[in-house]
Amino acid sequence: MEGKAWRRTFDFPVPGRINKPRQLGLTMVIDKGMGINQTRDLLELASDYIDSIKLAFGTSAFYSTELLRRKIKLVRSYGVDICPGGTFLEVAVLQNRLGGFLQRAVDLGFTSVEVSDGTIEMSPALRHDTIRRAQGHGLRVFSEVGKKDPQDKMPEKHMLEQITRDLETGVDGVVIEGRESGKGVVIYDREGLIMEDVLERLISGVDKPESLIWEAPLKSQQYTLILRFGPNVSLGNIQPDEVLAVESLRCGLRGDTLKASISGLNVKSFLGTAPG
Repeated sequence: MEGKAWRRTFDFPVPGRINKPRQLGLTMVIDKGMGINQTRDLLELASDYIDSIKLAFGTSAFYSTELLRRKIKLVRSYGVDICPGGTFLEVAVLQNRLGGFLQRAVDLGFTSVEVSDGTIEMSPALRHDTIRRAQGHGLRVFSEVGKKDPQDKMPEKHMLEQITRDLETGVDGVVIEGRESGKGVVIYDREGLIMEDVLERLISGVDKPESLIWEAPLKSQQYTLILRFGPNVSLGNIQPDEVLAVESLRCGLRGDTLKASISGLNVKSFLGTAPG
């Protein structure tokens, strides 16, 4: 796939990017309400670089059934995973209607769900049961850790325990909360800068850091994470019109990572270790 229209003309400055299908280096797109034509245009242009599309928040509740089925079918036809937002699932849990929510997700054609408690509170037992029930419906499950409201900041020890439990339960990946803004949550300060001490403590406390998916809506965050972990770090909350820009950043085809490559920094595939 490397180069495509420019195949064999040159090599990517940062090598090692894994092609789809893949377990590492996921790009998860946040969709806040794209129409069918917008979705088709995005997929025609960039489906090779998109692993999952999340219909954010509870937005899919406002689609007509026919339109939602068409959109889901379109996304799946391009080999892209699709899921409703985690907040939607939280509402189902809050109202004790999880079973109906999961069955409806399957009936509509969704391929995965996000299990989160970014707003509500879930006990470890309830979270475990929610993940298992979703898996029992044949859905891929991505869990999410971290609170959306900075005032409800989750202790790092609690986050690490939750990540470990989720991975032991067999989730397909653990999403680190970053919100749509990328500011004031988990590893990001109020300006959206990565707090490297927090990042490193999380990494050091996880047996399989490659299983983590970092919500990183801002370019500076994407660059820092790619430089830290290489082109095959998994990133979430990527805006639809930023997919190719992020892929360019991963491969050294954007000034930031090209400069790092020229400077001799070892931007390498995710091995769970820092670049040398």
